[in-house]
Amino acid sequence: MANFYTDTPSLRHHLHHPLMRRIVELKERNFRDKDTYDYAPVDFDDAMDSYERVLEMVGEISADVIAPNAEGVDHDGPTVAGGRVTYAPGTQENLDAVRRAGLMGMAMPRRYGGLNFPIVPYIMAADIVSRADAGFENLWGLQDCAETLYEFGNEDQHSRYIPRVCAGETMSMDLTEPDAGSDLQSVMLKATYDEASQCWRLNGVKRFITNGDSDIHLVLARSEEGTRDGRGLSMFIYDKRNGGVNVRRIENKMGIKGSPTCELVFNNAPAELCGERRLGLIKYVMALMNGARLGIMAQAVGLCEAAWREADKYAHERRQFGRAIIEFPAVYEMLALMRARADATRAMLYETARYVDIYKALDDIARERKLTPDERKEQKRYAKLADAFTPMGKGMSTEFANRNTYDAIQVHGGSGFMKDYTCERLYRDARITNIYEGTTQLQVVAAIRHVTTGTYLARLREYEAETYRPELSDLHAQLREMTDTYEGLVARVTEPKDAELLDFMARRLVEAATHCVFGYLLLQSANTDDSFTPSARVYVRYGAAEIAQIRSFIEDFRPESLSDYKA
Repeated sequence: MANFYTDTPSLRHHLHHPLMRRIVELKERNFRDKDTYDYAPVDFDDAMDSYERVLEMVGEISADVIAPNAEGVDHDGPTVAGGRVTYAPGTQENLDAVRRAGLMGMAMPRRYGGLNFPIVPYIMAADIVSRADAGFENLWGLQDCAETLYEFGNEDQHSRYIPRVCAGETMSMDLTEPDAGSDLQSVMLKATYDEASQCWRLNGVKRFITNGDSDIHLVLARSEEGTRDGRGLSMFIYDKRNGGVNVRRIENKMGIKGSPTCELVFNNAPAELCGERRLGLIKYVMALMNGARLGIMAQAVGLCEAAWREADKYAHERRQFGRAIIEFPAVYEMLALMRARADATRAMLYETARYVDIYKALDDIARERKLTPDERKEQKRYAKLADAFTPMGKGMSTEFANRNTYDAIQVHGGSGFMKDYTCERLYRDARITNIYEGTTQLQVVAAIRHVTTGTYLARLREYEAETYRPELSDLHAQLREMTDTYEGLVARVTEPKDAELLDFMARRLVEAATHCVFGYLLLQSANTDDSFTPSARVYVRYGAAEIAQIRSFIEDFRPESLSDYKA
């Protein structure tokens, strides 16, 4: 029987990272639930065994149900009639399977019906599901909205909504509007308080809403009359049971077709405030988006993995000129780099997820008691690292997903252009990943601050100071050289104190930092598991060549040349 968890040893490698002991310790609070819930772990080993068992279940469902349904779902897609969405038959079968398995609300506390899993195994499940069908991950993964509701809602809202998500109801985040795409401070959906019914009323239109006919919505709306910026926006909870929102249409998309992307019309829809007024964009949506970006990273990693597997399988089977095409250097080089990209993005995904796990667990503990000085220091450190690694990881992982799926089609040749082969769907599904939840360009805007303030460089120097096996000393030396080059490039671009020049070079500086980080993360994996050594060697050579190209461009560039790009 196929299993997308057990057939990918790198997943288990990342699950058993040394930091998991600290993560479990924080998440389980000394295993206080063991006497209340029979499925709660009694110690660290029991917790890890629980994660393994659930991930095996996810792997089995992904391989036996979701992946076989993917082609039919891509063909059928969802439909809309009478303002309501009907999923494709395969999508409904997928949802039924994950609901029966209790895989909704994985990261939610047990008191609400969740599994109380840390982010790492939850995101690992998203990685596995994405390999099977990236479109279905968009539905299943939106349970992550419950994390925002848990973080900012009140106890009454927790008790009314989170158990429903854990039981299998779906969620959506309703942010974008026809005239407010990435510029969310321009959102104009109107929220007005209705004194007679003691609730808020929402009026307006939302567009590009993933799973827009969900059961429970988190909605960004303008609550402050006369405002036009982010300070006038609040977050609201809308329950489909109460009516007032209809789906006007489903977008006809290039890919991820099983996931209904909807235009919604709010007509006096009743809603309730989540958190405080005026903090909808400034605080709550930022938290929501960061969680969503981690989910898109997982989606990109799953697509990278699927693309490599499709290409590798075809390259071994396809014969030309009397031999399998895997034997040709032009092909095996391409496949080696695809494998390295998949391993690098996966390493980045779980490094980021570990940072998120620690700071969010400490945030949660702070609601129960005052953190100790050491805990506050730990929380601050990992929150900063998560803030730095999320845009870097989302940006490059999604670019690599696009590259891997492109290369998968190239390996297939003309066959890859045909719908008979999975790689054609993967290519279309990947294209959205570096657009939604913030384009790659916006990820650069978020990441450049950590270039100029030295967050990335400081973390790279920490990686550099670790001890590595003698057999890896050449890679370690190469990464030190790459990091030194990156440090010099940052100085060269920032010393003139030219804001326009910095903005122009931002993408190159972030990419240079990313190649160093990805290289070190693969070196760390190879240090404890030799199966990662080929990918580490391939990636570091690739990263060094990319940084050399970036260095050449920056060193040869003259500020007056900026005018050439403005024509």
